[in-house]
Amino acid sequence: MSKQADMTPEQSFFAVFCIEALADELRTRGDKVYKTLTEDSDILDTYIVPLYDVLHTQGRDWIVDDIKRLMAKAGLIQ
Repeated sequence: MSKQADMTPEQSFFAVFCIEALADELRTRGDKVYKTLTEDSDILDTYIVPLYDVLHTQGRDWIVDDIKRLMAKAGLIQ
């Protein structure tokens, strides 16, 4: 279960940014990416939100590639 209530407004905005950037990169819808990051894995709650302070200083392409690497490692994408 996702812990979105524990997110700061900045973390929430960043999570949406990550979800939409991934959806664009993967050519899919944001709701599908959200489901993948929350129901099919815990990437949102254990990586994106807790590491916001570091991740948000990186560029869009780096962030997307990093999350895609985690998704691939978890068997969620090829």
